Amino acid sequence: MIRLEHVRLGYDGRLVLRDLELEIASGEVFGLVGPNGSGKTTLLRAISGRLSPQAGAIYLDCRRLSELSSQEIARELAMLEQEISCSFDFTVREIVELGRLPHRARWQRLSPQDHEIVTRALRLTDTLQFADRSIGSLSSGERQRVWLALALAQEPKILLLDEPTAHLDLRYQLEILELIRHLAVTEDLTVVLSLHDLNLALRFVDRLALLSEGHVIACGDPETVLVPHTIERAYRVRVRRLEGDWLIPEGVA
Repeated sequence: MIRLEHVRLGYDGRLVLRDLELEIASGEVFGLVGPNGSGKTTLLRAISGRLSPQAGAIYLDCRRLSELSSQEIARELAMLEQEISCSFDFTVREIVELGRLPHRARWQRLSPQDHEIVTRALRLTDTLQFADRSIGSLSSGERQRVWLALALAQEPKILLLDEPTAHLDLRYQLEILELIRHLAVTEDLTVVLSLHDLNLALRFVDRLALLSEGHVIACGDPETVLVPHTIERAYRVRVRRLEGDWLIPEGVA
């Protein structure tokens, strides 16, 4: 589904990630973890087509990303940034209707099929009850579900999520990640998401890549990647593993 070959990424002459070799299979929930500044957001933006590699190539379904138009990419994948703001007091339904933009010509009105897809996205994310409410009237957890509904309305094959649990309390973190896993299965989605919480990564992703110092230093099953010596190498923090797969920090390495 997604393949990176010898990819190098950076901004304004500053190299962030180098020599990336990565494959993400169709239907996977794939996690990106690593310390602040390790390149998780940079990598997601590159996969989304918003950042062009300085070297190497990214492929979606064996098609080179750089050869696809922005509309073609938008029909293949949807990305939710970590910080999403809305300057206008739209209703929830109006927000989710924006997800249909890649599927219609400019100024074309929503078709009955578009309305059905929007309603289904609202229902899948349990936000149909908020459809006529202002986006500004919702809690952080409720708004996060709306952004997911917006992404689903695009009918993507791939969902890219940058810190989907940021600024949420523990209950909403679990609810959002359980919803994402459920959608990956029921909607046949490939999901790539960045996470800060390693314990959440252990519980919710199928495979993950650990980024540090410009490289993927480990990639695979969370159980084999998130082990004390690998975490210490990436984060410079000593941890120990408790029964039940909880990682407990013990101090700065």
